Amino acid sequence: MIYHKNFQLLILLLVVGAMLISCSKPPADQDRIVVATSILPLMDFARQVGGDRVDAFAIVPPGVNPHIFELTPEILIKTSRAKLLILNGIGLEFWADDLISNLQQSDIVVIETSKGVEVLEADDHTGGNPHIWLDPVIAMHQVRQICAGLCRVDSIHADYYRTREARYIADLQKLDEEIRMEIAGWRSRAFICFHPSWRYFAESYGLVQAAVIEKHPGFEPNPKDVAEIIRVAQEIKARAIFAEKQFPVKISQAIAAECNIHVIRLDPLGSDAEQFNYIQLLKENVRQMALALK
Repeated sequence: MIYHKNFQLLILLLVVGAMLISCSKPPADQDRIVVATSILPLMDFARQVGGDRVDAFAIVPPGVNPHIFELTPEILIKTSRAKLLILNGIGLEFWADDLISNLQQSDIVVIETSKGVEVLEADDHTGGNPHIWLDPVIAMHQVRQICAGLCRVDSIHADYYRTREARYIADLQKLDEEIRMEIAGWRSRAFICFHPSWRYFAESYGLVQAAVIEKHPGFEPNPKDVAEIIRVAQEIKARAIFAEKQFPVKISQAIAAECNIHVIRLDPLGSDAEQFNYIQLLKENVRQMALALK
């Protein structure tokens, strides 16, 4: 679906060529473990656990919608250096099989961090909802999976990774407590969102996702759906619609105008790879939610 077959040989040649070039001179950090992650939150988890032992990067660039993301030869070249590939799972990385099958190295370790998570059904009923990282409690599970992966590819430094894992889990537990205390004081519990990213978050913190504008990426609601969303917004006395930075905002604005309410843009993925911090991302999203629910 992502690659035309006549491109596959070219892609493989690009990967091999890049590997040969990289082998001609030693890397700056020979001892660091290169870790490829699908999205920025998983990249931050890997960096938090791996510390100065890892060089982690995200395959999906900041600001890009992961549901329609396409692989490129450049990504294959970059990922070909990785010893560990960290995925979210639950269909988020629909391109993962193509990526793995086109990588030169056969010994790359693949970790799917959703393994063992109770998956919620997607709003379009076509599969599971993949947005598990937005629940800090589930994020702790993902961090543990990542630590296990790092210990597997770099067992000599396992104690280092486990120490950092425990420290970061404690930080996530504190985040969870702070969010619960904040939400306990909110007057409203129900919200309308553009995309069902916040379903796990809502389930964990006693909120209600009352309506979703775009249940399936790329498919706008029909007039009947829009009328129902407006009805729900009026019923729950919604003060805002939660849109997202990775999706177009036009239809959210149109529905909000009909309801005489605001659009608040949340960010489930982050927009800056270098400065990304999962804990700060969640805190900022909660601050934005409070504008409509507190």
